[in-house]
Amino acid sequence: MISTMKTRRSIRKYSDRPISDELINELLNVAMKASNTGNMQLYSVVETRSEEGKKKLAPAHFNQPMITEAPVVLTFCADANRFVKWAENRKAEAGFWNFQTFMAATIDSMLFAEAFVEAAEEKGLGICYLGTTTYNADQIIKILNLPKLVVPIVTVTVGYPAEPLPAESERLPLEAIRHHEHYTDYTPASIDTYYKEKEELEVNKEFVRNNNKETLAQVFTDIRYTKANCEHFSEVFMKVLKEQGFC
Repeated sequence: MISTMKTRRSIRKYSDRPISDELINELLNVAMKASNTGNMQLYSVVETRSEEGKKKLAPAHFNQPMITEAPVVLTFCADANRFVKWAENRKAEAGFWNFQTFMAATIDSMLFAEAFVEAAEEKGLGICYLGTTTYNADQIIKILNLPKLVVPIVTVTVGYPAEPLPAESERLPLEAIRHHEHYTDYTPASIDTYYKEKEELEVNKEFVRNNNKETLAQVFTDIRYTKANCEHFSEVFMKVLKEQGFC
């Protein structure tokens, strides 16, 4: 598994080879072994296989082609609804209508999702995380009929990779991420060191040229993740959390 993880990559193009229910069940059962808060398993996953279902989800993910082209689309959700209903039916009252529970459920759902991904890749499947899930969570809630205390956190497309495989994505050096005993803040010199290799990759230089920017950072802040968009989707998501009962 470590060997698989060292060479992992996001797969956005899939073959037409089907994925059996048995395999998905096996992978999800393995994923449920992941650690979670108090063994409450504050998560759920909605599986979408039908063409109709995937077409409904596509606009919520800005029509990224992986949604309709992947054999399986999994929406991992923070879910306190099931536990609250269990408590109610067992003469207990769960005080889970709050942001703290949302955070615990979010962590649980991400641990569950990551465990699924690791198991899926070990079985030869390819996956792609879609961070767009929380951008348009309000739309996804309606499409998937999610009740109160359930919020979509991340979507994973799953399928057998189509050839050719994409290149591996670059990562910052470990020393940029790891801190010893306490957090050591970054200086202009250390930022230069840690981002040097990333900035000098030809593919990233091409991003800068194609977007008529001066630096790679400007591609991220001015094109891909603008202040206006971040603020807009933050407002949308905070409204979702309130409507779903988490704040």
